[in-house]
Amino acid sequence: MSYSLSLYLVDLDKVRGAIGSQDDKLRRMIGGRFKAQIAHSDDWFSSEIESGAPTRYDAVRAVINGGPYDEQYGFQYGYAYQMICEFYGRHLFNNHFSPFRGDWLETVDEGLRTLGIKVAVTDFMYGSVPSSLPRPEHLPCYGEWAPEECAQALAQWEATTPEQRAALDPEVLEAIESCIEWTREAQARPGTGVAGFGF
Repeated sequence: MSYSLSLYLVDLDKVRGAIGSQDDKLRRMIGGRFKAQIAHSDDWFSSEIESGAPTRYDAVRAVINGGPYDEQYGFQYGYAYQMICEFYGRHLFNNHFSPFRGDWLETVDEGLRTLGIKVAVTDFMYGSVPSSLPRPEHLPCYGEWAPEECAQALAQWEATTPEQRAALDPEVLEAIESCIEWTREAQARPGTGVAGFGF
């Protein structure tokens, strides 16, 4: 079985602030921009919706309104939060993590630790959505790299030597270089961090 990460460069305070904001304009704009995506999601989860799960648009509405939530369908609110991140943010290039198998994230984290870099890609696969939302029983998983974490990771990378980098497995090094590019992009836009969803 393979997994995937979807990553966004985004103002984390802004997306968290959308939860419970009661922002009807935001809700309508998300509904318009992602109309086809919402229809596809409803088709994909049609059996769950028939059993009582909210549609994707109703889940977006609930997240923006701050509830009410049906705790047994936490996955829909997780995906709704992803739509908010996608609305406000920008996709980050992540071909090294979409798809991936087995313990690839742990392998990359080991490489990061070897270089003395204090972020972890497993954050995106083993975390959960903000605590103000129902916790999905399974997927999506969620994690963040705050702006200050991105800044620290970039500085730690720049302190490494060519010899340290060359000692890593080439595929791991390429994946780490991709991670560092995310931190570099975050630094280029002050106040932004990385929001990541694992599936």
